[in-house]
Amino acid sequence: MKVCVLGDGGWGTALAMVLDRNGNEVSVWGPFSKQIKSIDEAGENIHFLPGVMVPDSLHWTSDMKGAITNAECVVIVVPSRFYHVTVEQLAPLLPESVLVVSATKGLDESTHMTMSEVAQSILKRPVAVLSGPSHAEEVARGVPCALVAAANDLVLAKRVQQIFMNDYFRVYTSSDVKGVELGGALKNVIAIAAGISDGLGFGDNTKAALMTRGLAEMTRLGIAIGAQPETFSGLGGLGDLMVTCMSQHSRNRRVGERLGRGELLEQIMSGMQMVAEGVWNCRAACELGDQMGISLPIAEQVQAVVHEGLSAQDAMAALMGRAPRAESE
Repeated sequence: MKVCVLGDGGWGTALAMVLDRNGNEVSVWGPFSKQIKSIDEAGENIHFLPGVMVPDSLHWTSDMKGAITNAECVVIVVPSRFYHVTVEQLAPLLPESVLVVSATKGLDESTHMTMSEVAQSILKRPVAVLSGPSHAEEVARGVPCALVAAANDLVLAKRVQQIFMNDYFRVYTSSDVKGVELGGALKNVIAIAAGISDGLGFGDNTKAALMTRGLAEMTRLGIAIGAQPETFSGLGGLGDLMVTCMSQHSRNRRVGERLGRGELLEQIMSGMQMVAEGVWNCRAACELGDQMGISLPIAEQVQAVVHEGLSAQDAMAALMGRAPRAESE
């Protein structure tokens, strides 16, 4: 089929390569014509996926209308901060018959909605989700992985599964869209905490504690918004959390590590080409937790370090100094 990928970053490029390998005709849209021209001419996404040659069969364009003309599927892979405006731009161009898949992980900063909820509110149609433990650097090189296609209607989820699945890109289905998306958003926040631990020179014990208690926070908030608790033990929860907290590819973990070493956020962000979603999403997560009456101590300390100038040492001390409680609390 003809597929349009909206987003020319590393993840958008990697997913376009998966779709191309599966025999689809794939167009990749990006907002900046200079960047698009550079990728097209070099055969490599130098800024966002260096060292990986992209297939000649991919079509690169900054013309959204042209990109989605005759498309049967549109995959939205733009950063969460620019998601709303991109979907608004897409809405008047999109025929009713087109399958829409959201592959962006995050929460809307103003409404605290998940990305598919943002898309559905604008497009007035069902939107499927693709998420899970999958670094673009590995997916683009054909390293085996497994993800989740989620939709309220499992027929829709199975369509996404069929479009993306191949010999190295395995896709499972789920009907728990809220759980899969919340897991994908909050794991970035916990990964910053894991990186802070690394930057402070702590060890595996500390990171294991942060990941486990972070998963408890994700699950508590997920249940409060109507997600299924078992989802957080799966690929969209624990799986994504593990890879993001532990991998050298993880931008969120790397940001945390540099914060733990005492670098300023402005300095870190100014030198980054790619987005670290947890920097934006930690505040939205805390606000959503407050709204739902759910305690998120790790996310709150990350938010304080990232946005309020709290030192990494003081944040860790605050977590370790919390009042005694049962593990289930």
